[in-house]
Amino acid sequence: MAGPVLAQSGSGGAPELILRNGRITTMDPARPEASAIALRDGVVMAVGGDAEIAKLAGPRTRVVDVEKRRVIPGLTDSHMHIIRGGLNFNMELRWDGVRSLGAALQMLKDQAARTPAPQWVRVVGGWNEFQFDEKRMPTLAELNAAAPDTPVFVLNLYNMAFLNRAALRAVGYTKDTPQPAGAIIERDARGDPTGLLLAEPNAFILYNTLNLGPKLDPEQQLNSTLHFMREENRLGVTSVGDAGGGFQNYPDDYGIIDRLAKEGRLTVRIAYNLFPQKAKQELADFQRWAKTGRPGDGSDFYKLNGAGEMLAFSAADFEDFLVPRPEMPAAMESDLEGVVRFLAGNGWPWRMHATYDETVSRALDVFEKVHRDHPIDQLGWFFDHCETVTPRNLERIRKLGGGIAVQNRMSMQGEYFIRRYGLKATAETPPVKRMLEMGLPVSLGTDATRVNSYNPWQALYWLVSGRTIGGTVLYPEERRLERIAALRLMTADGAWFSRETGKKGVLKAGAFGDLAVLDRDFLTVPEDQIQDITSVLTVVAGKPVHGSGAYASLAPPLPPAMPDWSPVRRYGGYQARKSSTSAMSDAERRYQYAAMCGCASQCGVHGHDHTAVASAASDAAAAQAFWGALGCSCYV
Repeated sequence: MAGPVLAQSGSGGAPELILRNGRITTMDPARPEASAIALRDGVVMAVGGDAEIAKLAGPRTRVVDVEKRRVIPGLTDSHMHIIRGGLNFNMELRWDGVRSLGAALQMLKDQAARTPAPQWVRVVGGWNEFQFDEKRMPTLAELNAAAPDTPVFVLNLYNMAFLNRAALRAVGYTKDTPQPAGAIIERDARGDPTGLLLAEPNAFILYNTLNLGPKLDPEQQLNSTLHFMREENRLGVTSVGDAGGGFQNYPDDYGIIDRLAKEGRLTVRIAYNLFPQKAKQELADFQRWAKTGRPGDGSDFYKLNGAGEMLAFSAADFEDFLVPRPEMPAAMESDLEGVVRFLAGNGWPWRMHATYDETVSRALDVFEKVHRDHPIDQLGWFFDHCETVTPRNLERIRKLGGGIAVQNRMSMQGEYFIRRYGLKATAETPPVKRMLEMGLPVSLGTDATRVNSYNPWQALYWLVSGRTIGGTVLYPEERRLERIAALRLMTADGAWFSRETGKKGVLKAGAFGDLAVLDRDFLTVPEDQIQDITSVLTVVAGKPVHGSGAYASLAPPLPPAMPDWSPVRRYGGYQARKSSTSAMSDAERRYQYAAMCGCASQCGVHGHDHTAVASAASDAAAAQAFWGALGCSCYV
């Protein structure tokens, strides 16, 4: 406490950047709070009080007054799909954060008018019906009315997708299209597809269909990735664990991120895992990749982290709580053992997707068997998800040296889980506090972008409040986390999962110079506002990568989103919440009123198609005026 602690690399010169007059949460037990921080050569040079850090400044040091704002280590989202998400971000209309279905449909209608053929309007994850004031999903009639000629694909988690008539024509689904295995193409009385696709429980039909749409060209994909990284920076994220994913082929789909890494243009640190690409050929994939690289290869910005999240296709369950838990095939253990035995024998850590305790238990049988021949307790392997894991299996994980990366999928699917399994079962789904009490390594992520929103503050809000995005209470107070404990899971504790403990997620001398200056204080802001936090200044490797307001000039500008019809140009990404109609435009209000239809039978004036009629309504001052103008008596 007598003075700042200097990093060895920074002891010979002045810092490049000093932040002063802050409330800095360092996550360093030796000095948990400070008011100033100095950064040099990409790392933290020193933390301390304003006066002591000011003495380090030189003539070229940039000194920034953060005006008593909360400063935290840059957030680590330990499980998301930033590489795949970056390639597609500029094509996607994000409903993340939108709190009115009417407003969401207006966004879709406007975007359809801007989108040229043969491109689609894609709403790909990050939302659910419970976030909307109307508490319902869009109807196919509403999608067809909003976009009669432009293909529209709307994905709801990995449960279902909605295709308008134009999208059905684009993908070629007709009366003659056979039903896919493990999924349903809904059909009308004539046998024609309606546009609703259901995972029962296999989600492959959903992303197989999405994959049929047009792609961006390479330069547009590069631009898209830059914009997605900047969006992550805007939310305070400086590091991610990329968990691979379906239709993310290695090395073909890594060309853009490789190029940005080589050019020094990444603004998010990425530790990526390799995901096998074809069922029954998983071992061959890992054997081939092991000849070309090893975990840890790369740089502090972009490195190979290991295998997963898929290890064997037969060992992957599905997180669709609208349907019963899937029974894993008998071949699961034999398929998994060959892969795990190879990985353990070659020193490769892995991450494994497992939603249900039954899947975790069978996987642990394999891991324990392999451990007897090739010890795995020092590898740094971990499970992803583990929503229903039991105390018995948590103890087995602990004994094998494993960890658990949890995500806030229950904030999106909690209502579904309650409906199927009841409130009592929900109280520890997943049992995050129990994991911590047992001393397990635990990190927090989002599983963005298709299953969940990429907003990390939704994940932190979920752990602190115990609520879904729609406000449903999931967990009793004693099972929720204190704010600092939740934050630790996305900062210091997240570093274990990329083998960077002490270097990442902590602000101390010698650690990565990654931090976020928040627009409101996470530790004191009213609980409901946690999910609305953004960063006003984000620094990665000592350099500003995002700034807003008074700090906007500190970060380099981004080129405009490409192509020129990109939804990102008009809407950006995550939408600031608007729950009150007083904050809406006239068009948004018209659509909100129309979406409130509670008809038991169709109205004699305009059937159920209120949203289609809403675009012609002129008086949007109040719901009463809207419905009165139409002469409709079915509003409830």
